[in-house]
Amino acid sequence: MTQRDIAKQLLSNNSIVSSRELADSGVHRETIRRLIESGEMIRIARGLYSSPQFIPAEKYSLIVAQKTVKRGVVCLMSALSFHEIGTQNPSEVWMAISRPGRIPTVDNIPMKVITFSGASFTEGIETHQIDDDEIKVYCISKTVADCFKYRNKIGLDVAIEALKDVIQNKRTSIEEIIHYAEVCRVRKIMRPYMESIV
Repeated sequence: MTQRDIAKQLLSNNSIVSSRELADSGVHRETIRRLIESGEMIRIARGLYSSPQFIPAEKYSLIVAQKTVKRGVVCLMSALSFHEIGTQNPSEVWMAISRPGRIPTVDNIPMKVITFSGASFTEGIETHQIDDDEIKVYCISKTVADCFKYRNKIGLDVAIEALKDVIQNKRTSIEEIIHYAEVCRVRKIMRPYMESIV
């Protein structure tokens, strides 16, 4: 297979392909440049490419964020929106990275990068498919616990709304919420709110 063939195969299997994925498959920059010039590939953001037939998915910004911050996890406001919890509709994508970690410079989409550490970063990660791409998102219970942990960044009212929503609509179990409250070390903070809802 030629480099052109490899690039086209990657594009047929993924709606968005990063320059790293192309390079790892043996496609050089010059080939990428030629494919863009010939109209066989389009540049949608720095280091991200797609086919000319590309139609952005509903959650397109999450795919771009995941491709940009490869080891990141969709969190907080964006995770609430993804799981359809509460009334949040963030204008930027919230991503968690492991601490210590270099906060990446992102210029293609509005993004808020938060550093998590230890089990707070590694626990509760789910993988979801959007079209041909995968994104990593914290599960519902972990997202609610994170909202209380980072209440100073997103607002206590947002955290309480999320907790009410998931309990009243039975989106998860109390046991799971308690588990992630312990992981995030916010069980004491969450307890009175949980007791008032339950």
